[in-house]
Amino acid sequence: MGLGSLFSRFLPARARNEPACSHLDMVKVLTTEAEGCEECLKTGDGWLHLRLCMVCGKVGCCDDSPNTHATKHFHEGGHALIRSLEPDESWAYCFVDDVMMADPAEDAAAR
Repeated sequence: MGLGSLFSRFLPARARNEPACSHLDMVKVLTTEAEGCEECLKTGDGWLHLRLCMVCGKVGCCDDSPNTHATKHFHEGGHALIRSLEPDESWAYCFVDDVMMADPAEDAAAR
């Protein structure tokens, strides 16, 4: 994969002439007070990175974590939209449309 292909993956869908996420109307939650992955905290497991379900607010661990709770939450509940809770990351993702996009929380904060 060339650098152009790699970097274009992180451009907004409209800049890549690809379909945009069709689930943005489901966004209800952009912030949380959770201290970590809710399921991992219950079981005493660790996680690598945290993801927030923008539909219900559940916090789960990323796919590089042993338990992959954020993706499991999508498969169990059908909530399509997550955003990263990592301080150095600013992105959101739609599981259904397989689209990465700008973080809606940043857009909301800018207004």
